[in-house]
Amino acid sequence: GLLLAQGFDRPFLALAGAFPFNFYPMLAMGMVLFIVLSGRDFGPMKKAELRARNEGKLLRDGATPMISSDVASLKKKDKIPARALNMIVPLGVMAGLMPVMLAATGWSALENPETRSFFGNVFLAIGQGSGSASVLYSVLIAVVVAMILYKSQRLFTFSELMDLTFKGVGGLIPLAALMMLAFAIGAVCRDLGTGVYVAEVTKSWLSPNLAPLVVFVVSCFIAFSTGTSWGTFAIMIAIGVPMAETLGASMSMTIAAALGGGVFGDHCSPISDTTIISSMASASDLIDHVKTQLPYALVAGGVAALLYFVLGFVIH
Repeated sequence: GLLLAQGFDRPFLALAGAFPFNFYPMLAMGMVLFIVLSGRDFGPMKKAELRARNEGKLLRDGATPMISSDVASLKKKDKIPARALNMIVPLGVMAGLMPVMLAATGWSALENPETRSFFGNVFLAIGQGSGSASVLYSVLIAVVVAMILYKSQRLFTFSELMDLTFKGVGGLIPLAALMMLAFAIGAVCRDLGTGVYVAEVTKSWLSPNLAPLVVFVVSCFIAFSTGTSWGTFAIMIAIGVPMAETLGASMSMTIAAALGGGVFGDHCSPISDTTIISSMASASDLIDHVKTQLPYALVAGGVAALLYFVLGFVIH
């Protein structure tokens, strides 16, 4: 939607073209795999691991674990074994239905579908599909699947399932409001010509080769300061795309830099909803969670910044 607002005829293809340059998420996931397999923790995380292993303390002295009262009040049902499939199946259904629903909602928008192969039509239909409708349908079906699983195992009564469903919906209302405001900021930036203005002001000293690096660093700062990756996307795509056009920088790399920087800042920010939810879900101290993951994120972010610097001079 943000790319469409910037004048891209095929925003889905533009986003797909940016994927290979979205370095930070790939490096962060690669670091997770490396640390798990090698066991080579460092920084505050290493101290926490040694404390847990040697002293049996999952939390440091004086730590304040974050956990909601709703989560704390849930009890394991007696005589019912814990099954990983109860989580994996609903999530798998939701993720698997997303491309299906995108293709279904975008099929009617295709022009001359008989002139292309079926898979060619599916790919184009996904690009024309409605993201909001596809998410809604996929989530609703996944919730129904989860309710059937839990009811068949007598984990919850029907009234408990409905109560938890509405609590979950209510918890997403702030996120919906945040997205609405983020798109509004993006629209204001576009109408004011913020990206063109920034490009004109900086083009005398900012090399097009450095544009992806600058966009990445600024996105990191905004996301860390605001705690939102999506809000950062709305701001930086509205600024970065016109900048790349005016300066002649790599469009795919600039878009990827905005996305990767937003994820980095959101990953590290103590006011990020994902950071807070991670702390709540693991019943850990919020600041301890931020401190232990920050060194890993900085390493991945530093390597990503170096790649944007080097490739900015190679790819135009």
